[in-house]
Amino acid sequence: MTFLTLARRNAWRKPMRTLLLIFCIAVAFLIYGLTASFLSGTQGSAGANDDVLGVMNKSGRDQTLPIAYLRRIASVEGVAEVTYMSRLRGFSEVERNVVVANAVSPEDLARINGTSLGLTPDLLAALKQGRDRVLVGRALADAQGWQAGQRIEVTSFNIMQEGGNRNWRFEVGGIFEGKTPSTDTYFMLANYEYVNALRIRDVDTVDGFVVQPDPDVSASVLASRIDAEFANTGAPTRTQTEKQFLEAFLRQFADVELIVSLVVGAAFVTILMIVINTMLFAVRERTFEIGVLKTLGFKNGFIVILILSETLLIFLVGGAIGIALTKLATQVAGPALGLVLTGAVLGKSLVITVLLGLVTGLLPSVLAMRTTVSNAFKAR
Repeated sequence: MTFLTLARRNAWRKPMRTLLLIFCIAVAFLIYGLTASFLSGTQGSAGANDDVLGVMNKSGRDQTLPIAYLRRIASVEGVAEVTYMSRLRGFSEVERNVVVANAVSPEDLARINGTSLGLTPDLLAALKQGRDRVLVGRALADAQGWQAGQRIEVTSFNIMQEGGNRNWRFEVGGIFEGKTPSTDTYFMLANYEYVNALRIRDVDTVDGFVVQPDPDVSASVLASRIDAEFANTGAPTRTQTEKQFLEAFLRQFADVELIVSLVVGAAFVTILMIVINTMLFAVRERTFEIGVLKTLGFKNGFIVILILSETLLIFLVGGAIGIALTKLATQVAGPALGLVLTGAVLGKSLVITVLLGLVTGLLPSVLAMRTTVSNAFKAR
């Protein structure tokens, strides 16, 4: 009989108890997997860039900047590329179905974020074929059921046309995929000239600029230079990396990472208490067997490894089920929630599984080590 077989049979001695433990562990890792996938997905900041800067109005995200800032930003030492963006926020068909269209200069944006967004020459050419054409991200296209060549209408919350008309009509020129699964593709790219020509307010202004630093220039240093350039103007700027911007945006609603840590921590602490208590009870049930093993010459080290193997096996099975359910949930939930189960999440799950398995088996192992042969036979 192999050591693994012995550990498996000991763990499966009480099938119902073992199944309940595996179920609890699977639920805990499902919670962890979903929350970690959220942070790593398109709604989090893990997939954001640290080497791309966003220049916004210092007074707030709802305040615009003059498009004339473009040349001044381009002249700042250390700027490799710069482009602009105006965000059209609205809904499609029903008000709760929120969509976002970023009005940009396609060629300039492609030089900065073209690779990460998957903007191929064919997509850029399709966007240029009509001023009202848009490129739709894969996540948004799948969520809305949109296809290339389809006419769509977006009712804007923030940008009006002449006469108070808020309905913007576009034609889907193509769908961009994004470089990786964690790339945010839940938005559209529209032609800035089209939006700027039809709106009646904030003409020739933008919501922000996207800046690509030179390779040998620190993003933080360049951010300070840009903000210093406009410090004494009527519209001072705040420059941040894309990752800092997303983190600050999420913190407007709540400290998401802290909430996730508290929820996951509470789940794992509960699991630790349940499994430790159960394993202590299981070891007490086997006091006589432990005494027999010691009588036959088995050392304390063998008994400790045997108990640790049992708890580790239970955690590995439960953790694997929990992560498998997480993968299924990310596929069923669709792209709108931005859940992405990355390799980093899988790696952390494995580490947590091993650590919890070892920690959980530590106290029962100490109890088994301290059990004497005489006391073990009395338990019979």
